[in-house]
Amino acid sequence: MKRWLFMVLAGLALAIPALPELHGAALAQPAAMGARATGKPAPFTLGPGDKIRVTVFGEQSINGEYTVGPDGAVSFPLIGAVDARGRSVSELRDALTRKLAAGYILDPRVSIDVLNFRPFYILGEVNRPGQYPYADGLSVAQAVATAGGYTYRARTSKVFIRRAEQEIEEEVSLKGGRQIWVMPGDTVRVGERYF
Repeated sequence: MKRWLFMVLAGLALAIPALPELHGAALAQPAAMGARATGKPAPFTLGPGDKIRVTVFGEQSINGEYTVGPDGAVSFPLIGAVDARGRSVSELRDALTRKLAAGYILDPRVSIDVLNFRPFYILGEVNRPGQYPYADGLSVAQAVATAGGYTYRARTSKVFIRRAEQEIEEEVSLKGGRQIWVMPGDTVRVGERYF
């Protein structure tokens, strides 16, 4: 009996990864969700409220912690405001390096670390709706767990997500064990089931 059970479980373990290929169209992901509905989260981009640490090797006077302002820019000594909104950390590093090299510092070596991400928001049918700190690689399931889990009225088969850069929230299916990623500044709404 144990051997039979082991063989069934082993067969299921081998078959489950093949399900997306077998049912391709049934598990197709919405185009608007892009990489956020796949195995990896979309690359992180900076936005208003993110706090970063900038270190320029050998230049202690300009090293420090900076916050991306509401306009999406970081005010930096010597070179002024540098647009950070929508840029990756490496893109901002390259922009700072170029500006500092243009007459201020000879061969600047810049490093940037993200200290605090923008928060994400979760509301609706969760036990503790509100604002929570973002952690890199946060999925919808983890966001719901952070908010104390679903209420008994929650519709667990889908959620509504309004991305920080979008005006409209979109409905996202959670069926089939899909991994949906939450990004900094996103608002996740868990709807109520009807029955």
